[in-house]
Amino acid sequence: MRPISIITRFVFYLSLFLGLTFGNAFAEDIHDLPLSSLEARLASIDSELKELASYSLRTGIGAVGFRSNPHTESKNTEWIQIDMEEVHTIDQIVLVPVIWRDTKSGFRADGFPLEFKILAGTSQNDSGQVIAQYGETNQLIPRIAPLLIPCPRIKASWIRLEATQLSARAWDEKFLLQLDEILIFSDQENLALRKPVTTSSSGEPARGARDKRYLVDGFVPYLMDAFMGEQSIAFFSSYEKNAKPEFIIDLGEVYPLNRLHLHTTELSDTIPQPSPPGLAIPKKMKIEGATKRDFSDAKELVEYQPQTIFDSGPIIMRRFPETNARYIRIFIEEPYQFDNGVLKENLVGFAEIELFSDGKNVALGKSVEADRSSILNTYARTLTALTDGHNLYGQILPLKDWLGELAKRHDLEVERPLIVAELNDRYLQQKVNLDRLKWLAVLLAISIVVIVLMDRIFRMRQVAGIKERLAADLHDELGADLHTIGLLSDLAEDARNSPEELSMLHQRIRRVTEQTGTAVRHCTNMLEANGYNTNVADTIRRASRRIMAKLENEISIEGEEDLNKLKPRTRFDLVLFYNECLVNISRHSGATKFRTQLTADPKNILLSVWDNGRGLSGSKVNEIPKSLKRRARLLGAKVGVVSPDSGGTCINLQLRTRKWGRRK
Repeated sequence: MRPISIITRFVFYLSLFLGLTFGNAFAEDIHDLPLSSLEARLASIDSELKELASYSLRTGIGAVGFRSNPHTESKNTEWIQIDMEEVHTIDQIVLVPVIWRDTKSGFRADGFPLEFKILAGTSQNDSGQVIAQYGETNQLIPRIAPLLIPCPRIKASWIRLEATQLSARAWDEKFLLQLDEILIFSDQENLALRKPVTTSSSGEPARGARDKRYLVDGFVPYLMDAFMGEQSIAFFSSYEKNAKPEFIIDLGEVYPLNRLHLHTTELSDTIPQPSPPGLAIPKKMKIEGATKRDFSDAKELVEYQPQTIFDSGPIIMRRFPETNARYIRIFIEEPYQFDNGVLKENLVGFAEIELFSDGKNVALGKSVEADRSSILNTYARTLTALTDGHNLYGQILPLKDWLGELAKRHDLEVERPLIVAELNDRYLQQKVNLDRLKWLAVLLAISIVVIVLMDRIFRMRQVAGIKERLAADLHDELGADLHTIGLLSDLAEDARNSPEELSMLHQRIRRVTEQTGTAVRHCTNMLEANGYNTNVADTIRRASRRIMAKLENEISIEGEEDLNKLKPRTRFDLVLFYNECLVNISRHSGATKFRTQLTADPKNILLSVWDNGRGLSGSKVNEIPKSLKRRARLLGAKVGVVSPDSGGTCINLQLRTRKWGRRK
């Protein structure tokens, strides 16, 4: 037997209790778990499943358990009560379902209650207390595994299962309560074994396999199939016709014994099974215990004599009053007779004999003797198989631990598909995200290429703009200065006979020359010149006097405060536009006078420059000079030219300053 520590058992039952209580919460919270936790949990479940007992179902004939009266509706009350005859401390109740072979969905529980409670009391007059309660939200079915109900060390002499909502049986959809076995554990002892049972209804007429006494006969619908341990072939032998063979087990020391398990020979190694149920189990036998080798102080422990074929099963369990014994004798009084139509013989055989003292199998590994004179043929099977702790499937587990592993397997197998489904959803989402990431990477690469190309185009345009502005600045500023120098030189030539006027003209030429030098030094950015065009109105007035010399002029400026709020670049470009207008008038118009009107408000600037010159004619009417169009474009303004009826030319500039022309 596997050693199971108290801590291990505590953790196991605690996890089972939490699983039953919070199973639905887990199903809701599974979506909140990170992917790594889900993968780790799935690996843990797969690892645990490999170490748990498997569902190996019985075949052949056997008792099914109890079935209540049928009902047409699920909301009906049926109850089962088990009297343990004495007050005991119980720690677990196990409900084993009746298993139905469904042709569509496979094996399933049949008639397992949907809503029920467990009550326990210490006397017949005690109404009992509720120690456990389950409803549809617990999702107990579908299942074929036993249901483990933890009890916190309750003292009781009876327990009652009271079902208030029934499930339908498979074949006619009528509602009833149906269970295969009820076990009540105090540590490793099943206190319900072969105890009195009462029920709320008598059930359907008995057909052999269904009766309330089968709820506590110790037979369950499973074969003990542990995951670990080597298989052991059951002991099996024939013996003489009139012989009464004996088997003697020496426990090595005296033990207080109270329970016996006889494991019958396995018949499920072939499909279909080649032998009838209960093969080689004697029709009558006695088990005695003694402290002396000669059995002079022998006491009868168990007498086994099945009345029907339903009184036998894979593990024959019997409890008896605690008896001190070292030597155990199994005495065959009535043989099992086998007749296959060819050969008749008496047979005896067991897969394992377990004797329990304080919940521990003390017969494990102990020597077994048999009356060799009466045994004819053992079919090469040894007596050691009777106490080696193994069956055809491997290691034999304690009953409580075995049923606990089946219940744990059920919980894990319910949880596993939920985790797998969640993982599949996560993996699918990951795939979708990966595909999106791939497309995003492609778009990002394309975007980078586009950005690089746009940046290159922008830089090329920026360079072109710089070149254009540089050319415009040099053309407009230096052109105006050079034109002024030329004009002043002509005036100086005419004033040779007037020393004072000539001196004044030379001084003006000198100032224009210095200003031209400043413009050349700062030709890449005229704004760097200290004090350059800081006051628009004053600069325009000076430019008109400087460039137009002695031409008659009229200047009207409104909104000087708004003009001075313009950005330096805007002020500079506005002055250069005005300078270019004056140069064009001076060079090409032949005008004798001109008029300037500049109006500014917080939103707009309007500049009009009119002269009385020749004006534009022919194809050049309304044609804006290129230099003015270029400067207007740099300003972001609209420029127009008209020929008034009074003659000459009028240049109009409109600039909206609300968006970008004003300083913040």
